[in-house]
Amino acid sequence: MKSMCLAAILAALMGSAAAAETIGVSMQSFDNNFQTLLREGIGARAAEVKGVNVQVEDAQTDISKQLNQVNNFIAAGVDAIIMTLTDTSAAPGISEAAEKAGIPLVYLNLEPDNIAKLPQKQAYVGSKETDSGELGAQAACSLLKEKGKASDAQVYILMGDLAHQASRDRTSSFKDALAASDCKGITIADEQSGAWTRTNAMDLTTNWITAGQPIDVVFANNDEMAIGAIQALKAASVSMDDVIIIGIDATQDGLAAMAAGDLDATVFQNAKGQSASAVDAAVALVRGEAIEKQVWVPFELVTPKNMADYASRN
Repeated sequence: MKSMCLAAILAALMGSAAAAETIGVSMQSFDNNFQTLLREGIGARAAEVKGVNVQVEDAQTDISKQLNQVNNFIAAGVDAIIMTLTDTSAAPGISEAAEKAGIPLVYLNLEPDNIAKLPQKQAYVGSKETDSGELGAQAACSLLKEKGKASDAQVYILMGDLAHQASRDRTSSFKDALAASDCKGITIADEQSGAWTRTNAMDLTTNWITAGQPIDVVFANNDEMAIGAIQALKAASVSMDDVIIIGIDATQDGLAAMAAGDLDATVFQNAKGQSASAVDAAVALVRGEAIEKQVWVPFELVTPKNMADYASRN
């Protein structure tokens, strides 16, 4: 599907006369760094669009809490809802409730299970998760070839929350891309869910180190878990020159780890682009304007060679 032209849509929205509109926003977790970037981006875009207010709630990774927030938004009569799902399988029920209430709904960042069957006045804004895994695999294979380990490396994967399609897609596409590359001889030694968090990733990596098997690559589904792996490796006095670490998101913490020589590559996920597109889509739906049902914001590979270009983009 076509990506939305942010500048053109923003100009149209800012120039349209309309009564004040309230958008209810339910975020998966305020504690997640990337979700925080999305939340800040939503607030920034709403401030740019005339007559739009946002009411933001923290679901704290609790689907019951998030469902209550959605029900409260509907009862309060908000004009639209934007949400990052705590459990993507809950989307069909949420879509049905919003449709019955006649309230436009925009899923953001975490792909809903019903993406192919979204009702009218509903859309998804995000990035194609399989692209991020493929880019991560390309970076990992290139670095393994430089080290002469393209045929016998031991690769470990830190997955996100298994309730999220993003975690499953990032992992499967990473493995598929490696299997189709010059690094098809590598071994996926283990893959475990770190649920997107630095602490969980540190614990899992510590377990892998304790098991005594070689660790040549750690592919983390996000930068937070990549940093957790780095912390565990350093605590065990493992040289970072011996392990390739790949993350996703290109957060400020991730870029700082790259500048320190610890993170070898990450994949930029455009939080500002996603959140701005979500606000634009929600407002357009409220105002009866046609939009794409799926709005894609591209991923981009970040390495030490081009990291300066991304210093202020998230």
